[in-house]
Amino acid sequence: MLKNVTITLEEETLRWARIKAAEKGTSVSKLVGQILEQQRTGRPPSYWKAYEEWKKIKPIPGVDASKRMSREEVHERGR
Repeated sequence: MLKNVTITLEEETLRWARIKAAEKGTSVSKLVGQILEQQRTGRPPSYWKAYEEWKKIKPIPGVDASKRMSREEVHERGR
């Protein structure tokens, strides 16, 4: 659930935030939220978006990971 908050910024900081938000095509509010979320989780929003896309990928029919060569077999094969 999202909650609204009010913050107070120096004029120069607000100017910077508006420019950054415009560059990213978002609002100052969303930009601040993304920055705080990244600080909390250590991961940028792009990571979570990519993670959600990755979870949607279905296994390729006929590809069985248990039948792949082991690391040792791969390195042995190159000799």
